[in-house]
Amino acid sequence: EVQLQASGGGLVQAGGSLRLSCAASGFSFDDYAMGWFRQAPGKEHEALLCFSGRDGSTDYVADSMKGRVIVSSDNAKNTVYLQMDSLKPEDTAVYSCRRVLTIMCPVNYYYNTDVWGEGTQVTVSS
Repeated sequence: EVQLQASGGGLVQAGGSLRLSCAASGFSFDDYAMGWFRQAPGKEHEALLCFSGRDGSTDYVADSMKGRVIVSSDNAKNTVYLQMDSLKPEDTAVYSCRRVLTIMCPVNYYYNTDVWGEGTQVTVSS
């Protein structure tokens, strides 16, 4: 069964850091790119970035996250990590990962996802 599970969220003070994980089962990150998304209370889903496990590239980073995120992966654990630094209260949201239907990241990756993982709550206090 193909599944994704995001974890690692929590409560952090502004300026702090968190590392989120997206663990996959039933497929390999070598064969699919991954997108990170978030949804803040009362707002639409926001596409944050796309990561290709095949070459380790991160593309299409949202302006809201530029300079504050690093994506990495552990192939042995079939897990992708989202390191977020300099967190702000406006980063408060439920963060989730989605499987992209291509190996590399297309410019419209957010329209090309199929499997959604259960999200993890990130709360940044001021």
